[in-house]
Amino acid sequence: MIVITGATGQLGRLVIRALLRTVPASDIVAAVRSPDKAKDLAALGVAVRQADYTKPDTLRTAFAGADRLLLISSSELGQRASQHRAAIDAAKAVGVKFIAYTSILRADTSPLSVAVEHLATEVMLGESGLPFALLRNGWYTENYTGWTGAAVAGGALIGSAGDGRIASAARADYAEAAAAVLTRDNQAGLVYELAGDSAYTLADLAAEIAKQSGKPVAYKSLSEAEHKAALLGFGLPGPIAAMLADSDVGASKGALFDDGGQLGKLIGRPTTPMLATVGAALAA
Repeated sequence: MIVITGATGQLGRLVIRALLRTVPASDIVAAVRSPDKAKDLAALGVAVRQADYTKPDTLRTAFAGADRLLLISSSELGQRASQHRAAIDAAKAVGVKFIAYTSILRADTSPLSVAVEHLATEVMLGESGLPFALLRNGWYTENYTGWTGAAVAGGALIGSAGDGRIASAARADYAEAAAAVLTRDNQAGLVYELAGDSAYTLADLAAEIAKQSGKPVAYKSLSEAEHKAALLGFGLPGPIAAMLADSDVGASKGALFDDGGQLGKLIGRPTTPMLATVGAALAA
């Protein structure tokens, strides 16, 4: 049995669909905070179980009988470490045999503020005594192409990454990687540094959006403070705005670049190029 936490999230849903290519639905459990939001997953034949990080009993029930668990990192900044602790403790209590955790690229050396809780979780896993593998995911290209509509409308793509190179990949690529690790043997102890096969700057991204949309779009490089203020102006919550601006600054220092090619090797195909994700964003 394979259990996926955060299964109603964007990554979780993609992981389940990737698993269904080779794993019977009866062997997959979608662990979610709100089962009512997982009716589409139930329709695929997978079991849906409630798993609330603030209610340890639900975690133990959700993980019961699991051979393998994918711990998708929580989206609640500042609470991730404690929430992940609860999940790891529950997994250990019910005898989960293997955990794969979605961390961040080079978590042990990353300058990104968001890496702190990821590294803390990696330490917890090491101390738990449970077999585990680390999926150190680089940036999702969708983190940037989600702003495509606004960039076209305003004629500018804003950021604070300078000319830093970003080796991102599509969210579906990372989902396939997670499914691969969950269905292979002898994964315990492995650390995967996962990133796209090619890299680009935000100026390159703006040029690609302009090319495909037929509209003028330029990259506007801001300071971290200016970037955060602009994101707040767009209505993003303070912690999210701060994290995105900080991550861009980290990208300017190489934090989102990697040329190891592990993601493509793991999924057995080239990673999705940035231009394809731009095209999908424009089509949407």
